[in-house]
Amino acid sequence: MPARSLASLSLSFGLVSIPVKLYTATETSSAVRFNLLSKEGSRLKQQYISEQTQEVVERADMVKGYEFEKGRFVTFSPDELKALEESASHMVDIVAFIPERSVDPLYYDKAYFIAPDKRGGKPYSLLREAMARTGRCAIAKWAAKGKSHIVQIRPVEGGLVFQQLLFADEVRNIAELHIDEVAVSDAELKLAVQLIEQASEDQYDPAQYKDEEKARVLAAIDAKIAGKQIVSPEPAEVAAGGEVIDLMDALRASLSKKGAPAAKGKAAAETASARRPGKRAATPAAPTPIRRTAKKSA
Repeated sequence: MPARSLASLSLSFGLVSIPVKLYTATETSSAVRFNLLSKEGSRLKQQYISEQTQEVVERADMVKGYEFEKGRFVTFSPDELKALEESASHMVDIVAFIPERSVDPLYYDKAYFIAPDKRGGKPYSLLREAMARTGRCAIAKWAAKGKSHIVQIRPVEGGLVFQQLLFADEVRNIAELHIDEVAVSDAELKLAVQLIEQASEDQYDPAQYKDEEKARVLAAIDAKIAGKQIVSPEPAEVAAGGEVIDLMDALRASLSKKGAPAAKGKAAAETASARRPGKRAATPAAPTPIRRTAKKSA
C-alpha cells in the first residue's frame, strides 16, 4: 500500500518555494498494545472524579488549570487557550544552513520524510544536492496543531528528512549530574582502545538488532490464542554484588575472549530473529532524550 501523506507543505528557500508532501518516517502500528479489561473481560471506561466532592465530572464541565503555587491554580477556558495557539501554516521557512553534524542528536524529536509535490521535483533535487555538496542542513520554522516547531531538514540518499527538534529548555545539560573526571593510565587507555577497535564496525545496521521483548510478548499472545499454557522462563543468574574487579585484568580478559562484542551482538540478533513470529515486522526504537517540561494540570 503506498504511503499516505500527512500534509502538503511549501519550503521557503530564498525566493524559491518548493511544494512538498510530509510523510511519517517511523512505524508505530506494529507496537503491542494491551487494553484494560475487567476480570470478566469487558472493556473499562475512564472517569474523572473530583477530589473535593468525589463526584464524576463530565468533560463538558472541565477546564484546564496551571498550578503556580501548591494548591493554587489559574484556569483557562478552551477559547482562551485557542487564542494562544500558533496559527497553523503550510509554509516552512528556512532560516539558516548549518553544518549537519553541529546538531546534537539529543535535540532530535519526531522524524518525517518530505517528498516533492507536483512541479516541485527540480527545486527539491536542487536543494537536496546543494546541501549534500556543502555538508550542511537547513534549520526551519514550522507551525502545526497550534504549536510552533523548529525543524532540521537534512539530505539522505533518495530524499530529505524533516527532523523535528526539541527546544533548548526541553533538553537537560549533562553538567547537572556533576560527574567526577577520574584519571586513567596510558596502559588502561591502550587496552580500552584495542577492545573498541576489535568490536568496531563500519556503520550501524539496524536490521542486526531485534526487539526481543516484543518477540516474547507476541509469542506469548500467539500461545494464549492457541490455548497453550505459558511457562515462565527460569530467572537468569545474577552475579554477586560488591566484587572488586581489576580493570586491567577485565580489559585483558575481554580482548582474549573469542567472539568480540560485535560478533556476540550479531549472534544474539540472529537468534532473536529466528524466535520472532514472521508475520509481524519490528521497528528499531530510537533513543529518547531527557526532557524538562513545565508543570501543568490536565
